[in-house]
Amino acid sequence: MQANIYIYILVMALVTYLIRALPLTLIRREIQNPFIRSFLHYVPYATLAAMTFPAILTSTNQIWSAVAGFAVAIVLAWRGKGLLMVASAACITVFLVELLPFF
Repeated sequence: MQANIYIYILVMALVTYLIRALPLTLIRREIQNPFIRSFLHYVPYATLAAMTFPAILTSTNQIWSAVAGFAVAIVLAWRGKGLLMVASAACITVFLVELLPFF
């Protein structure tokens, strides 16, 4: 059966538009419920983490270099270092671990 790609594109555009437009039209007042407010506050962070973490583990030749770079980034970020310092240290760690002959 021959599928029409324009129908797929139209349905995809409609669904994407509805997902974005319905909250704007249905929710007219400010959300007062603290649970819903906190849930909506953390959704972008959870989404970013869910997209970033698998990419971190599969971006290198070896899993151990990815884990080492991730660990260094977590420790430096936890200690309050800046983004440039964290990213640079993680990249250098991955590079050095990739050079090790036993991994």
